[in-house]
Amino acid sequence: MRIGIVCPYSFDVPGGVQNHVVDLAEALIGLGHQVSVLAPADEDSPLPPYVVAAGRAVPLPYNGSVARIAFGPVSTARVRRWINRGDFDVLHVHEPLTPSLSMLAVLCARGPVVATFHTAMTRSRVLSAAQGMLRIVLERITARIAVSALARKVQVEHLDGGAVEIPNGVTVARFAGVEPLPGWPGECGPGTGGTIGFLGRFTEPRKGFPILRDAFVALAPHRPGLRLLVAGPGDADDLYGQFPAGLRDRVTFLGLVSEADKPRMLRSLHLYVAPNTGGESFGMILTEALAAGTTVVASDLDAFRRVLDGGRAGRLFPTGDAAALRTALAELLDDADRRAALTACGDQVVAGYDWPVVARRVLEVYAAAIEATDGRVIDQEWVELG
Repeated sequence: MRIGIVCPYSFDVPGGVQNHVVDLAEALIGLGHQVSVLAPADEDSPLPPYVVAAGRAVPLPYNGSVARIAFGPVSTARVRRWINRGDFDVLHVHEPLTPSLSMLAVLCARGPVVATFHTAMTRSRVLSAAQGMLRIVLERITARIAVSALARKVQVEHLDGGAVEIPNGVTVARFAGVEPLPGWPGECGPGTGGTIGFLGRFTEPRKGFPILRDAFVALAPHRPGLRLLVAGPGDADDLYGQFPAGLRDRVTFLGLVSEADKPRMLRSLHLYVAPNTGGESFGMILTEALAAGTTVVASDLDAFRRVLDGGRAGRLFPTGDAAALRTALAELLDDADRRAALTACGDQVVAGYDWPVVARRVLEVYAAAIEATDGRVIDQEWVELG
């Protein structure tokens, strides 16, 4: 099958959607399909051989963040040229309501279009200003995929359509069996040591880092070898300043870690902690920790509960409750058998998120979209964006 995939966000800046597109493309290629990916990027950017750069992106405030996107007449011409040259059996666009390449690709498409919706956004000023255009975009999509139950709910309740729920995948082989970082995770026994970890923006309130900090500060005096490993963006002084002076030497900040080093960081832990307080539609980091063979402790958010199979594959604690998190950490650090049982269940659960498995489900949606269009070409006379 000839498959064209469009990413709306720049490949010059890492992000969850970009990682999803790359992993899906490589999984499809591994299954024997021809794949081309179109994405905003500078012409001289180091890109995988299957990625076509659509030119430099520009920053745009969008959905509470800043998205680096490409839009306008030049981008439209490049999208049309890529589609014509590719002669794709199916076009798969990601986040088509973002004013970028995916939206342009839908408007230029002449065959079946599959769209994946990653976020559970229902409102934005950009979208509100373009309701007429969005209606046309939605009408031209043949089949929809939502990466979570919440994203699917938005499709049903706000965008007049259903969607097949297919979660984000994880390349299990990339995480399984990797070596931990030198000197980690160290010893772990009843009342002694243990290493717990956090990956993400520790300054972002919804990531819940203060809850983990409070649990660590309460637990550390009773476990002289307890250590905390933190990775993610942010300033080291801002992190260490949150801890009492006597505990700072038991906190290690790695800063940003590469995708290559992320598995090693997760493998360096006895417990990975996700203390998030809300706003999570899936829980990608949980599947990555499970793939690394690390026991997970997570807030009892609906998205996390789904990933952890209701607590069978990881320990859940009441969201926002630092005392309950402290108890959960102490119990698991003292019980190697319980950690091993959770990890074994996690191995079973994460197998269902392995990219080859997820990619085959995506292929089923492609086949349905192709059958639904039955070779018909979409009239696009009105599309005059170039």
